[in-house]
This record gives sequence, structure tokens and C-alpha cells, in this order.
Amino acid sequence: MSESAHLPTHGNTKEAILARMASLRDHDVNWRAGRAWSLVFDAGDEVSELLQAAYTMFFAENGLNPTAFPSLRRFETDVVAMTGHLLGAANAGDDIVGNMTSGGTESLLLAVKTARDWARSRRPAIRTPEMVLPITAHPALAKAAHYFGVTAVYVPVRADFRADVAAMTAAITPNTILLVGSAPSYPQGVVDPIRELGQVALARGLLLHVDACVGGMMLPFARRLGYAVPPFDLSVPGVTSLSVDLHKYGYAAKGASVILYRGADLRRFQFFVQTAWPGGIYPSPTMTGTRPGGAIAAAWAVMNYLGEAGYVNLAAQVMAAARKLKQGINATPGLHVLGSPDMSVLAIGSTRLDIYDVGDELTLAGWHLDRQQSPPSLHMTVNMAHVAVTDSFLADLAHAVQQVSQPDARRRLAAGGLRVAQKIVHALPPRLVTRLTSVASRTLGQGSGLSGRTAPMYGLIGSLPSQDNVDDLVLDLLDQLTRPTLES
Repeated sequence: MSESAHLPTHGNTKEAILARMASLRDHDVNWRAGRAWSLVFDAGDEVSELLQAAYTMFFAENGLNPTAFPSLRRFETDVVAMTGHLLGAANAGDDIVGNMTSGGTESLLLAVKTARDWARSRRPAIRTPEMVLPITAHPALAKAAHYFGVTAVYVPVRADFRADVAAMTAAITPNTILLVGSAPSYPQGVVDPIRELGQVALARGLLLHVDACVGGMMLPFARRLGYAVPPFDLSVPGVTSLSVDLHKYGYAAKGASVILYRGADLRRFQFFVQTAWPGGIYPSPTMTGTRPGGAIAAAWAVMNYLGEAGYVNLAAQVMAAARKLKQGINATPGLHVLGSPDMSVLAIGSTRLDIYDVGDELTLAGWHLDRQQSPPSLHMTVNMAHVAVTDSFLADLAHAVQQVSQPDARRRLAAGGLRVAQKIVHALPPRLVTRLTSVASRTLGQGSGLSGRTAPMYGLIGSLPSQDNVDDLVLDLLDQLTRPTLES
């Protein structure tokens, strides 16, 4: 059992603790060298030093009570105002209000919770509320639907991976309360037709949320640089709420996101208050109670540090790097970028290669790329950390393709095993398949497959006869990965 499974009998020295932490970090992906194409957004050492100083200055403060820490209240209201102005508040013709949250997931949870409570007040006849959204919408919206009793009605996207407005309109029922679009959608980096969705929302009296968590701090600056950015923000009639992550292309410290609303009356449905508690009156504007002051302060600091000119400069470099990567990927035999991304989010696909196998080769070369499905692809979120590594990545990508294009014994064996597995799982009784997926998840969780080759896992997932089997496999794997480690 690991030493960390229980409190040490005696405390360790600061030096020993920090050394141990550093040694464990050595096994993480090297995002500082631009090797991670997701999860971390890095604008350089100067910004990092500012973030750490600002965060540390307010690391103990709690945003739960703004009367105790008026500094945090000022930081938050300033951040919301700056973000709102950037995202169309000046042209919206309404009072734009909002709050900071812990991240995009919380912002999306709040958007759905607000819509549900709005419908309870304004349309009490609706007992089973629904929201209509494209299949490419972020899974946090499915989580919100699960948490808050709202049915998520998913609609296939068009061939260009953008939301199909006609199909979404056809999916509206008397129980629909909310439409959702993305700017951009995470899988392929394309902006949904928000203007058209806004027209539908206005005509049907529905709310429309724009998930700009990824693009909200990039698209406005890309537009100023001359890139063709479709309408997507609060200046679009019919958009009633919008979410944007500051810890992505805002280069703030985690976790920092903003949820914006068209009007204080709508935001009121986001709030929670308990006035009958013996401990006093308890109001809470967002999902969380305690709110780390450091994240709020650091967001304010970096936005004031970079300013519009700083963000435009960063966007220019990132968009140029993304364009170079797109050209390099499309020029690599067997590979192509899916769709026509509107910013610096790309998906690498292939019509003749096992793209997951290509991803495994890149992982072994030290790169971290997320795997996607329907269609199979590798995901890249390009930020400032990648500007200096585009050439080395493209070289390793070409080498990976060369390796995968020359199947070896391991690949032939894996392919044969997968074909056998596909035949077996479709011939076995459902209960036995469920038991086998549980065994497979334990094997994956205890081995090194997740940090090395994942193509077999995606092949197994694709072999399972039902979504329930896939869900069971992933849930069991999640259980394995979140248990205390047995290694010291």
C-alpha cells in the first residue's frame, strides 16, 4: 500500500515533500515544452509569474461572501464587464450580467439550471423540460441534463460538422425550453450557425445558450486580425446566455470561467438563497459555496496585464501556427483536417490509416493528443505553447504515419485479435459481455495502456454491441483509475 494511503505518523520536511511532488510530476506530460495539445494553456513565463503572484496574494480569500472581501467582488465584476464588452454587450441592447465560475462545466451546468428554473416560472405546464442541441455539444451539457432533470434531445450535425438548424427546429416540441450552439464545437473547431439558431429561438420563444468556452477569448481577436469569424456572441439577436473560459485562451489560472446573461431577470434564476437557516441568510450566485479567491484575482490580473493589444498579438501567433499545422497535416499522405475550423482547434482524420495507431506513435514520441470518435480522429487545441513546436510536431507526425503505413507483427496480431473479439462479443449473451467488459476495464486500468497504446481500447469499444456495454467499460475503468494506488 502506498505511504499516502494514511497520514504519516510524523510530518515530513518541506524540502522532502516538494522533492517528492517534483518526482511524481516528472511522469506527467511535458506541457511546458508544448507537448500537450489540450488541458493546459500557456502564454509564457512572464504571464505565468504574474498569475502565480496574483493567485498567491489571494490564495486564502473566499469569494463566498463579497462583503468580507470587497476586493474579490471588484475583481469579479470587472472581469465580467470586460468579458461582456468583448462578447457583444455593447451591441446587445440589453443589460448584460454574469458571474465567474470554476470552469466551463460549471458555467454550462448553470446555463441549463437557469433555463429549467426559468421554464418552471414562466411555463409551469411543462413537466418534462427538453433542450435541443447538436451531437457535437460538450458533454457537460449532458451532465447538466442528468443532474437537473432536463431531457437532452441530440440532433446530428451537417456534413461540415456544424449544427443542422432545420433538424434542430424539427426536434422542438411543446416541452422544449432551450437551444444550444457552440462557438466553436470542441470536436472539429467549427462555429455553429448561431444567427440562424437565434432566429429560431426568437420565433419560438425559447432560450438560446452559446457555449463559447473554447472560443470566447480567441474568436473576437481572430476577427480583428481579418479571419472570417461567423456571428456568435451576445450581439446576435436571440442569444440569451453565453459561457467563456478564461483559463483557456484568456490564459488565466484555473479554474476561471464566465457565464453571461441577457438581462438580470434571467440571471436571477441562476441564484440560490436559503433565508430560514439558523446559521444566517445563505445566498449563493453559482454552483459552489466556497470560491477560491486566487482564481478570481489571477483572471483580473492577466486581463489587465495583456489588454486588447496583448490578446491580439497572442491570437496572431496562434492562428498562424494553426494554419501552418493544418497545411502540414493536409500535406501528409493519408491524413486530413476534418471540416473547416474557424479558429485554432483541429481534428486529424484519415480514410486509410488507423488514426488511433498514429496517435499511439505520437504518444510514444512524447506528444499528448486526445482521441475522438464518430469519426475517429486526433484532437489538437493550438495555443501559445505550440507556436515554437509546429515543425517538430509535423516531423514526428510524418514519422508516425510512416510507421503505421508499414504494419509489423504487433499490428497484424492486434488487428487479428480485434476481429476475433468483434465476432465473440456479438455471439455471446449480453450478461457475459458485461462481465467481460468489467474484466477488460480492470486490465486496462492496472496496465500501462492508457499512457502508451490506446488503439486496442478504442477498438474494443467499437466492438461492443450496445452503448450500455461501453458505459460499463468506461465506468469500471474510471473506478480503477480513482482508487488508491498500490504502488509506493
